[in-house]
Amino acid sequence: MSQTLLRDVAIIGGGLVGSSAALALRRMGFSVVLLDKGFCGAQASGVNYGGVRRQGRPPEQIALSQRAHAIWPRLREIIGIDGEFVRSGHLKLARTEVEMASLEAYAARVAELGLDLELIGSNQLRERFPWIAGNVAGASLCPGDGHANPRLVSAAFAHAARLAGVDVLEHTPVSHVEKAPGGFYLTAGSGTQIKARFVINSAGAWAGPFAEAFGEPVPLNRIYPSMIVTEPLNVFMDVNIGAEGGGIYARQVERGNCIVGGMRGEPLADSDFSRPTGPGAVTIMNRAAALFPALRSAYAIRFWSGTEGEMADRNPVISFSRTTPNLVHAFGFSGAGFQIAPGVGEVLAELVRDGESRTPIQAFAIDRFTRTVQSSRAGSVAEPIKRETAQ
Repeated sequence: MSQTLLRDVAIIGGGLVGSSAALALRRMGFSVVLLDKGFCGAQASGVNYGGVRRQGRPPEQIALSQRAHAIWPRLREIIGIDGEFVRSGHLKLARTEVEMASLEAYAARVAELGLDLELIGSNQLRERFPWIAGNVAGASLCPGDGHANPRLVSAAFAHAARLAGVDVLEHTPVSHVEKAPGGFYLTAGSGTQIKARFVINSAGAWAGPFAEAFGEPVPLNRIYPSMIVTEPLNVFMDVNIGAEGGGIYARQVERGNCIVGGMRGEPLADSDFSRPTGPGAVTIMNRAAALFPALRSAYAIRFWSGTEGEMADRNPVISFSRTTPNLVHAFGFSGAGFQIAPGVGEVLAELVRDGESRTPIQAFAIDRFTRTVQSSRAGSVAEPIKRETAQ
């Protein structure tokens, strides 16, 4: 259907970042259109593992993660449901002494950032978590972390945005964006024309071409995390589990199902989509069974994979464009965006309203890769480029 919309902000990508930004902006009084090529929250935001963790993030992400941490207990107030959020704690296992030393070094590095990490030795770990088997050297516990249901949370943010007055246009891919006097022109779907003062590029794994169209290419790759769900079991796992060095993560929901991940799927012929692999699924379950005896006879009842965008340094891009006023980028969360996304939405709304955010995001500038290359070529540190601020 052909239509023309005049809005303050157009958001490309209806995942959790885009949807939470749309809701925050609408509650600030902005008119907003949210566009997605499929269903909002159906890609990375809705098919991820569901970990709501601060532990293990690079120090430069902690301030943003702490901001999001304050939002999660308020989900029912913000979007009408709690999203099955449970503040269970996040227990990161060290399988070797080297990994334990890494956890200890991380705890020291973030000691002043409010995570309240507790280092646990192997003997104490066996006493407190007897359902964990194997020769585990120790662990780090972040008691305030937890997990939630991404399928519920991501769709609920888009629904809440719609109820607040956002134009939510699903199955409406954006085919063209260009700078225009006073803002941007966008063409989307079958004849939808949009004029907007601001554009937010939160298109996830598909954000690269939009950034490149404005002269800002970035090293954005696609990854395909793969998950398994078991049959319902007696509840035994009372924390969200991770592992230093990766390879396994697991959580159990109230109804007894365990969600286990740690391997990658493979892309289909259309690389927008992926599927789990048989060998990957067997590997994940064998790793899980070795650590958690309760899973050794469990049936796996469902498998899935999803498409996510990964940056070369595993930090997201969250910044104003360096080439185009009133263009904001937010993508590349590298498989760790679920917890911080509601905080990112608030940050994006502040950027539009105020031209800056109270949460430090300098480390996530889109030009950081270009500046690194230029610095290397010049043999000196490049001068920072002044950010375009909202008008």
